[in-house]
Order: sequence, then C-alpha cells, then structure tokens
Amino acid sequence: MPQYPTDAVRSNIRICRQVCRKAEVKGVGRKKMPIGIDDFREIVTQDFYYVDKTEMIKDLLDNWGKVNLFTRPRRFGKSLNMSMLKCFFEIGTDRKLFDGLAVSRETKLCEEYLGQYPVISISLKTAHANSYERAMSELGTIIGKEALRFHFLLESPRLNEEEKELYRQLIRFDGINQGIFSFPEAVVTSSLNTLSMLLRKHYDQKVIILIDEYDVPLAKANEHGYYRQMVDIIRSMLDAALKGNENLHFAVLTGCLRVAKESIFTGLNNLKMYTPLDARCDEYFGFTDQEVRKMLDECDLTEYYEITKKWYDGYRIASANVYNPWDVINWCDQLLTSSDKTPKSFWANSSGNEELRRFIGRLGDGVTKAQLERLICGETVQKKIEEQLTYDRLYASIDNMWSLLFATGYLTQSGASVGNLVRLTIPNEEVRSIYSEFILRLFETEVAKDGEAVETLCRALKNGDVPEVERLLTGFMDKTVSIRDTAVRKEFKESFYHGILLGILFFKDDWSVDSNRESGEGYYDISIEIENESIGIIIEVKYAEHEKFGEACAEALEQIEDHDYAAELRRDDMQTILKYGIACYKKKCRVVMRRE
Repeated sequence: MPQYPTDAVRSNIRICRQVCRKAEVKGVGRKKMPIGIDDFREIVTQDFYYVDKTEMIKDLLDNWGKVNLFTRPRRFGKSLNMSMLKCFFEIGTDRKLFDGLAVSRETKLCEEYLGQYPVISISLKTAHANSYERAMSELGTIIGKEALRFHFLLESPRLNEEEKELYRQLIRFDGINQGIFSFPEAVVTSSLNTLSMLLRKHYDQKVIILIDEYDVPLAKANEHGYYRQMVDIIRSMLDAALKGNENLHFAVLTGCLRVAKESIFTGLNNLKMYTPLDARCDEYFGFTDQEVRKMLDECDLTEYYEITKKWYDGYRIASANVYNPWDVINWCDQLLTSSDKTPKSFWANSSGNEELRRFIGRLGDGVTKAQLERLICGETVQKKIEEQLTYDRLYASIDNMWSLLFATGYLTQSGASVGNLVRLTIPNEEVRSIYSEFILRLFETEVAKDGEAVETLCRALKNGDVPEVERLLTGFMDKTVSIRDTAVRKEFKESFYHGILLGILFFKDDWSVDSNRESGEGYYDISIEIENESIGIIIEVKYAEHEKFGEACAEALEQIEDHDYAAELRRDDMQTILKYGIACYKKKCRVVMRRE
C-alpha cells in the first residue's frame, strides 16, 4: 500500500519550502539581476537572470533586410540585443551559450548561421566629446579597439602587404601613454568598409556589421556646436560601410531617433526601419507581461505584480504592450535586496530628462495647460508624429517636441495610429511622476515671484484663518495644471496637490517644514513647527473625488486624530496645535481646521 506523509511530515515539508523561498530571496539559489550589464555572454555564463529574446534572430532573418535600423527609447535593451546577435553569428562563438534558449529550437537556422560569420560590432554610446577634435579621437578609439580583436589579420596568408598596411592604420596609436587613437578623417570614414573587406578576404565569407547607438555622436555634437561636421563624418562612414559594400552580408543599427534620411542615410535604399510604430519585431525591446510575470514568480515576488504593472508597464510598441526593462530589473533587485518596497523612478534617474524639461518649459508657448492636464490624468492627445528628425531641429517647433517625447519614451502610443496621427499618453506611474515633478518645479518658480502672497497664506495658516487659507490656496492652484477624476490612482492625485502645498511652504525660511515623516501611528502629509511662537501645524491633503469636499475634509481630520499625527508636535512642546484637512479638486480647494 502507498505510504502517505503524516501531518508532521507535511508540516516539515511546508517549513522546508518556506526556508528555501526565504533563502532564495536572500540570494541563495536564485539568479542575480543584471543591472547595467549588456554583455550577453556575461549574463548567460555568470548566472544572471536573462529574459530570452533570441527569437529576434529568426524574425530578423525572416524579415530580411540588408540594413536594419531599430529605434527605441534609452534603457530598452538595445545594447544587450546587439551583444546577443554578435554572440550568435560570430565565427568561433561558444555554441553552448544558446543551449535551452528559444533560437536553439530552430535547428536549420542554427546550422546555417550560428557561428558562421565574421562580425564587426561597435557601440558609439561612448562618443560624447565636447569638441570635434576630441570626437574624432573617440571614434578612432572605438574603431581601433574593435579592429584589435582581429590581430590575426597581420599574419593572414590571404592578405597582401598593402592590405596588411591598411589594417595597421586602423590599430595605430598616436601616443601610447595616453592610449588615444588618432586617425585622419579619411581613415575614420572608410574604416568599417576597410575592415569588412579584410575580414571577407581572410575568411572568404561576407561580414555582418552591428552598430549600436549610432546617433549618440550626433546628439552630443548638436549639444556642443559641431553638428554639421559630425553629420558629414557619420554619413560618410555609413555610406562606405552599408551602401554598395560587396563584402556586407547584412547590418543592424540601433538608436534612439531615426535621423532624417536626407541627413544621414542619403541614398541608402536598402534600409529597413523598425520604429515604435512598426509591428515587426515589436516584442524584442522591453519585457512583455508574460515575461514580467515569470520573472516575479521565479523571484518569489508575485505579490508585487500589480504595483510593478502600474509603475513600469504601459509602453506600446506597435501591437505589443511592454514594460521598461531597466525599471523591472532594478525594481526586482531592490525588492530582493532591500527592506524598501517603495517603487522608484529608476529610468528617470538614469538621465537628466532634458527633453521633458524643455517641453514643460514651453507651457503657454505651444503647450497648453489643457494638454498637460489630460496627459497627467491618464487621457490622450492626438498629435502628428514625425519619425524622421534631425538633432539640430528637435526643439525648433512644438510639433517636433511631441515627436521627440514619443521617440524617447516620455509618451507612448494609445490604440492604433492613423497614418502619422498618433494618440499619445503617459505610459505609467513612473513617467507620470516625472511630469509631475517638472510641473511642480515650474510652479515653484512662479510662486517665488509672489513672495507677498506666500507670506499672507502662511500668516493665515498660523492664525487659523480658514477662509483666507482657502482663498489664497485656490489662487495659487490656478497658476498650475489641475487633476480631475480619471483612472489615475487617488494617491497620485493627492501627492500632486501635496507637492503644490509644499512648493509654497518651503519658501518660508523661518518655519520648520517636514513631509511624510512618522508620528504617532502613521505618516503625516505635512508638519510645521513655528518654534519662536510654539505653534505646530499638521496638514493632511485629500483628493475630493467627484467634488465631495466635505467628505474628503472630514476624512483628513479623522485620519489626523486616529493616527495621532500631532504626537511629535506635543513632544516638541508646541503650545498651540492646529490640524488642517485640505481637500482639492481641479483648481478648487476646501479647508477645515481643528484646534487642539
């Protein structure tokens, strides 16, 4: 007869499973999160978590294009996918790298392509010099280091001395101690073409060229005033490598923007585009919902699915809905290694957000408050999207800026597009919080111009003058965008109005203003101590859904009392304590006060 486990055994099994899950969360028996690692080989061999995107190889070959350009926002996995392509195609690759991955099921494809081609792979993401001369040196360094990988060409019996001398030009140093490559312009522009010719002759096999972040040198050149010179160099280099190059099998480029064809890709008729509006290969940059669910499940983080989706999902690439991969990886790492379970703006904090700063700065000059209000509230605006831009014209018109925000991930597509008319929306809570931050900064700038009104409001708060607080706060709210009843979560709406109030109060230098600190049995919104007068103020901000101001104010005061938010003020010997409940809706507010 079969032996069934006793209750004691079942209990031990449950305990063992719990211990194993806890051990995995602490880092035992689970894969590491590959933060900032875009080397495919390192990820799959060093036990990092890898979201399998190798099906891209089959789709890329099935949708054959001689030259393929993928444009996606920053931190969306472009560099990792390029590293994956290099590892797959390159002669001498370790075929075991792809064992168990999706592409390994394509037996015929692997026999024909896996490890069968010489590959030239460069990334231009480090070409960000502040002068043309330095930029040329950086390009030389990038190309020279890639050429050094093929040092065997100097001994190749298939190359003559003239060809070997061409190779020496690519690896020649100018100043060994400085480690800086210095090339004439003609060598730079012909470098990829020359290297592909030498490799083709050595291997008797056409070459695959991979160029990651092709447009970074153009962006930096535009910032520092040598854009036209850099356009000429990049155009000449790409023309020589990609146009009529008999040694080229195919090429893949990635970038953030599709730079106008007449600017860079002049006469390149074999270019196939994969933009965020193109359905081909739409799931390979970013994580799908299924991939995120699997990652959370394998990391024993399933309970965080809903908040992960709210904060980091929402990007639409043609017909695919994807998460920001940089965010998901950093978020999972935080959940696994830190006691802090509050979502962060990982993607936003990885750059200066210059595009959005300039856009918000155009409020009233081409950007209306109504448009921003609709976006902040989770609604859409319909705009004409120009996918072919030039860096020197990005901020020339508000239409270009809408297109730029779409290309860089600050806005995404909502529903199907009609030609180049696209319904745009903010993708998720993280990006919405970035908009909110910039709007509040702009609001603070406006508040700073009206010091007298700030003083009057603060005096009314201190004196418990409720009608005056309500009147003045309403006046301040009229200076910025408003939030209304939408699908956007209530906490965001309350945080936005909370930020408005803080933006006013922080100008009162002689007041001690704290926000979201623990006191009593919870975390208050705002606490103020006026030490020289022994006055303490507690403020709780609520969003008055459907204009139910009375209910929202009552809820705010009840929360202050129930959680005893005034406890810290009492400990600090505040003799007078004022408790404010403030309810906001659009640009209206209601204020109630209770004195302790």
